[in-house]
Amino acid sequence: KLRAAMVRPARDRIGGKWPVEVDEAYVGGTTRGEGRGVHHQAMVAGAVEVRTKALKSGKRTMYAGRLRLQVVKDRSANALETFVAESAEPHSHIITDGWVGYESLSGLGYAHKPVVLGGDPEKTDTVLPMIHLVFSILKAWILGTHHGVSPQHLQAYLNEFVFRFNRRFYPMTAFNSVLGIATRVEAPTYEALYNRKKTY
Repeated sequence: KLRAAMVRPARDRIGGKWPVEVDEAYVGGTTRGEGRGVHHQAMVAGAVEVRTKALKSGKRTMYAGRLRLQVVKDRSANALETFVAESAEPHSHIITDGWVGYESLSGLGYAHKPVVLGGDPEKTDTVLPMIHLVFSILKAWILGTHHGVSPQHLQAYLNEFVFRFNRRFYPMTAFNSVLGIATRVEAPTYEALYNRKKTY
């Protein structure tokens, strides 16, 4: 229920003056009892602002700004374009890896800059460093802190991760933020939580 209070109603979309890296990754899953590999993973789409700040030396450095994460059913254009439209401000500069699911973003009013990588992971980390860093931290957090999360409740945990990530520079305000949001949202019931009737 607390995680349901970590999403501010009518929250702002990210981007605007900052470029936004967008990508998707498989998260979670199990490895026992079904042969080799990881099974039952969920597809998560992510979008993060690429911000810069000046150092004392006069040079500028990049860092990750605001983040959005969403469980999506697949890598189709419908799923990914909907995620971008709900997450990023119109006319934002969107950077992707050239996957066909993003090819119509320009038609939706975004300044889309796809970079065709040919499946090379080293090039991907170079072109999309911030969102890949986010996915790496997310997976370590899920495994290290929670020892795995079921797909049923994954979106709630993503919301908690986003809440913490976006307030990492202002940890003292996080508690007040949760209290403030909690007073304005309706808490999900037990039935709603376990029957997926609640949109986190």
